[in-house]
Amino acid sequence: MWRHIASNAVTFLSVLLFLVGGVILWGKGQYQAEGPLTQAICLQVERGSNMRKVSRSLAEQGAVSSAAIFRIGSDYQEKTSQLKAGSFLVQPGTSMAEIVDVITKGGASTCGTEVVYRIGINRVSVQVRELDPATNRFVERVEFSPATDEVPELFTQTTSKGDTRFRIAMAEGVTSWQVVEALKGIEVLDGEIAKQPPEGSLAPDSYEVRPGDDRAEVIAQMQEAQELLVSAAWEARDPDLPIETPEDLLILASIVEKETGVPEERRQVASVFVNRLNQGMRLQTDPTVIYGITKGQGILGRGLRRSELRKATPWNTYVIEGLPPTPIANPGRASLMAAAQPDESPFIFFVADGTGGHAFAETLDEHNRNVAKWRVIEAERGAAAAGNASTGGD
Repeated sequence: MWRHIASNAVTFLSVLLFLVGGVILWGKGQYQAEGPLTQAICLQVERGSNMRKVSRSLAEQGAVSSAAIFRIGSDYQEKTSQLKAGSFLVQPGTSMAEIVDVITKGGASTCGTEVVYRIGINRVSVQVRELDPATNRFVERVEFSPATDEVPELFTQTTSKGDTRFRIAMAEGVTSWQVVEALKGIEVLDGEIAKQPPEGSLAPDSYEVRPGDDRAEVIAQMQEAQELLVSAAWEARDPDLPIETPEDLLILASIVEKETGVPEERRQVASVFVNRLNQGMRLQTDPTVIYGITKGQGILGRGLRRSELRKATPWNTYVIEGLPPTPIANPGRASLMAAAQPDESPFIFFVADGTGGHAFAETLDEHNRNVAKWRVIEAERGAAAAGNASTGGD
């Protein structure tokens, strides 16, 4: 009888182990299989939350087939304690294992609400925007200028949330002074900037920051990024350029940056300046004259006077020979590459053509005709503006 009972016990345990093994394999398959989510969601993980709350939220939103399997899998991988607070984009079909990886790996939010501080040529603006998971595009909720507008309540509410992302977007062509002044006004940053960074040494780009980040460290990050861009452009430069150092390349790129906002024109504009340098001609470019007046501290806000074009400053390329002593702004990657690899062209002149671009010329006579056309366009625009003003703009 005992032999019979023992035999039955062994059989029962074998069946039990087989069933347990099957359940484990099934659970593992469920954990790693494609998830049931059909439309992207933004998963909010609050500070102080835990994997049980997250698993319930995922189950309620249809992102996982079993909250229990999600938790067990996370525990098995020893990732439960690594849960990060933030807002995480979960794409359709994402497996439980992939979701666990997203919410425990780095802690950087990938969706939700974002505050963007935009440092532009003419103004600094603040934008509150939110990622629409369905389209994976940001939707603007409010934008304002801290210098002139009242701070919206939505901005105050958004910045007080723990999962809000913060970003600084620096435009091509802004000056180092403009960047420093803008950083001083970003209230989520801490610390002082002891010294204004050299002109041209900051890379125009988008930088994610966190509340409490040090302003000087943000500047250092921008400088490091620009050093890499300048180094890459210098290594890729044409061998016969009439420039001798990476700093010369940076100066030339900054002039190109300020002369045109049309991407397709950058290499052509650079070719004009390279041709002038090769022929021993003065560069005669207005943005350098303006920099000699403003020193990069804001915009001039008016046209240049004839006396200013004749006045000697270190940056007045109507007076000095060759390049000015420093960059006149912070150029971006495209302008650096345009300066390093300009077009091959016969042009030594260009002037605005009324479309936002420029008319290029090889001879002075052709250039003078282009200038005359531009003067007509200027006069017509002036007359139209005066007419609108006299009628209230109707």
